[in-house]
Amino acid sequence: MINIILAFVTALIVAVLSTPALIKVAYLKRLVDEPGEERKLHFRRIPTIGGIIIFAGTLFAYLMWYPFEEMADVMEMGRALKDFQYIGATMIILFFIGIKDDIIGTAPVKKLVGHLIVAFILVIMGDIRITGMYGLFGIEELPEWASIFLSILTYTAIVNSINLIDGVDGLASGVGIIASVAMGIWFYYAGAIQHAVLAMAMAGSLIGFLVYNFSPAKIFMGDSGSITIGLVLSILAIKLIEYPVDELPNELIGVSRPVFAMAALVYPLTDTLRIFIYRIARGLSPFAADRNHIHHRLMDLGLGHRKTVLLIYTTSIFIILLSTSIPLEPSAVMVITAMVALAVSQIPGLLVMLKKKKELTKA
Repeated sequence: MINIILAFVTALIVAVLSTPALIKVAYLKRLVDEPGEERKLHFRRIPTIGGIIIFAGTLFAYLMWYPFEEMADVMEMGRALKDFQYIGATMIILFFIGIKDDIIGTAPVKKLVGHLIVAFILVIMGDIRITGMYGLFGIEELPEWASIFLSILTYTAIVNSINLIDGVDGLASGVGIIASVAMGIWFYYAGAIQHAVLAMAMAGSLIGFLVYNFSPAKIFMGDSGSITIGLVLSILAIKLIEYPVDELPNELIGVSRPVFAMAALVYPLTDTLRIFIYRIARGLSPFAADRNHIHHRLMDLGLGHRKTVLLIYTTSIFIILLSTSIPLEPSAVMVITAMVALAVSQIPGLLVMLKKKKELTKA
């Protein structure tokens, strides 16, 4: 328990104390995002290298307070060292890909190669992968090829979904806090202190960063921040799904691990699925930038940055609690949770349509 608290506090202190200096350096070196594009919601120059703080705070606290002393036997120590090795290595690789993109830009092909290298390290070398669905829709163990494919898809989907929702002050960082805290609490009760340390280190650095990223934002996280968050959350999600059921305490046995992992990431996953379907249906590239995300719809309703992110925070927490409180088998819980999440995601778009129709009628 003490390692978890220390990891959280250490990352928080690093982020709170370091961010003001980074903001000054960013302005001096002109590492800022200029307003002007239609989809951009800010009207002044804002630094875009906040990912440095998220990466540094998380990795420093994780390295400092990793609970090696609590490993019970040689086998557990070996598994812990392997995770420690590959998680640290992939965080460093992705951070440099992201920071290069934030400062001078990176060709999409090079970014893709970087992501594939990270996926290979995690899934093939690190063996951090999903091996089964544990009763979800009647699926238990997956064949190896399906396990590798699903694991790479999971990593890719989570990293890109976090990147895609980083469009409103405090949104990606706040959603990252909720997801990491939810999974950190789960790991704490499960007794997986090493994973709880990583989750709470991420939460601490994000809370410290959110002090400066909440509306009106003084700094943006950039790609270096969003892909760092996505990487850590994808690792935590896979580790949560794969946690041995025979080692779970009674209060967690009734909670479906795949459903809980998806619920913790409900907003980025739902919004990404929605926006991809929206773009493909209109003959556009699913990766084309636009203003059709859920948070953009809420902004169009006149909620502003703060009300928009607070509403999304509240909805995310509600979905997580819903996924843990339905006393049904995993498949039914998954269907109910997904239906609620998708239904809620459509409400802002419908309200915008009604608003526009009302304005046209008046005109």
